Amino acid sequence: MIDKSRAPSRAIVIFGATGDLALRMLFPSLYFLESEGLLSDDLLVIGSARSDYSDAAFIARIEEDVKKRADGDFDPAVWSRFAKRVRYAGIDAADASAFAQLTALLQGVGETVFYLSTSPSIYGSICANLKTAGLAHANTRIVVEKPIGRDLASCRAINDQLQEAFSEDRIFRIDHYLGKEAVQNLIALRFANTFFEPLWNHGSIEQVQITIAETVGVEGRWSYYDEYGAIRDMVQNHLLQLLCLVAMEPPANLDPDSVRNEKVKVLRSLRPITSAEIDKRTVRGQYGKGIGEGQAAPGYTAEAGGEASKTETFVAIQANIDNWRWAGVPFYLRTGKRLPSRESEIVIQFRQVPHSIFPGAELKANRLTIRLQPEEEIGLLLMNKTPSLGGLELRPLGLNLSLDDAFGEQRRRRIAYERLLLEALNNNSTLFVRRDESEAAWTWIDGIVDAWNRSGSAPTPYAAGSWGPAGAFALTERNGHSWFE
Repeated sequence: MIDKSRAPSRAIVIFGATGDLALRMLFPSLYFLESEGLLSDDLLVIGSARSDYSDAAFIARIEEDVKKRADGDFDPAVWSRFAKRVRYAGIDAADASAFAQLTALLQGVGETVFYLSTSPSIYGSICANLKTAGLAHANTRIVVEKPIGRDLASCRAINDQLQEAFSEDRIFRIDHYLGKEAVQNLIALRFANTFFEPLWNHGSIEQVQITIAETVGVEGRWSYYDEYGAIRDMVQNHLLQLLCLVAMEPPANLDPDSVRNEKVKVLRSLRPITSAEIDKRTVRGQYGKGIGEGQAAPGYTAEAGGEASKTETFVAIQANIDNWRWAGVPFYLRTGKRLPSRESEIVIQFRQVPHSIFPGAELKANRLTIRLQPEEEIGLLLMNKTPSLGGLELRPLGLNLSLDDAFGEQRRRRIAYERLLLEALNNNSTLFVRRDESEAAWTWIDGIVDAWNRSGSAPTPYAAGSWGPAGAFALTERNGHSWFE
């Protein structure tokens, strides 16, 4: 809680404070950090947007959204403490003179985090105006939301704009998937246990599948989504980040650069997908009308009033990592909208035993499943003897680690942004994306998009409520594999 008798020494400024992300995620996350006593007593929270609000009116505005997100966990006493931190600055990001109000609010404040919850198109203006106002000094850092561009060229242009005002070590590029509890658990699973690492390679692992499936359509985001599509909106960041965490070498420690160096090595080892291979290693689709979440769902173009589009809403890719650890192991990436269920999971399929000593038994290869949503859990499929006297009859059984079951009484399902905001406030960039990492990801994605453009083909239609085009199943079946549903 801010002591008004003296100036606060730390601040976080959220640009785009009246936008959907800030209201649904950022302010509720800060409230929850307040409830757990994780915000320093001298932290000032400033919301900024073009709208005209008094401090009191803005506080009342965000209280509605915090209550909605907190539901039964809303505590009026906690809110009262948090509200005392909050100020508002009405600023047009393109107007340099408007930043004088922000300068006044930050008078005497030393360490400041600027969070750009805005369109990337105005990142450059905000950074330039912060620099002109003298607010981009050595004790400040900036957090920027994806997408960082829509291809390598625009990504580099945005990164150049950011670095006009902030050095690379003060730029925090956010991917909220890196804040999810189950993603953090993947790091712990790999590097805090001895029995997986000797098997974590092409000698023991047959294939890896990473799926992010959504039941919703594009809804009110059609104009944005139609410019980016599934490959730029989901594959370039979320799916490739998960792939990196699965495939990277053990870092020397959890120092930010140690972790991010290993992720960059994975991205640079991704085999390019050429025009000659594009039809065999990728599938893209666009949902048509069908059944979504139990009711009739319109097609993608119908959601834009019938406007024709070649933007994909589904993509499946066979990625290959050309290094010693993963040579010959296919990584299947899949994401889409209007699919049958909402789920995000990583499946590590181990190889079959080299020789069975159990006549007539159908042995299932071991499989590790890491679920990120809707539930957060880790499951391991093992073969086990059935409790009978009829000989060695086997069946597969799962060993499951459910975070809800293990920590249910003391655990609240956190918003991923809580961890990321806390790390940004603590100046720890481990969970954020470095410039060379974002650009390496775009290099690989641009190769795929270029091959699609050269082929001149349009996305294959699929019915809403299905698992995408039939070609997605052929993608895995070419290697004798199937998607795990």
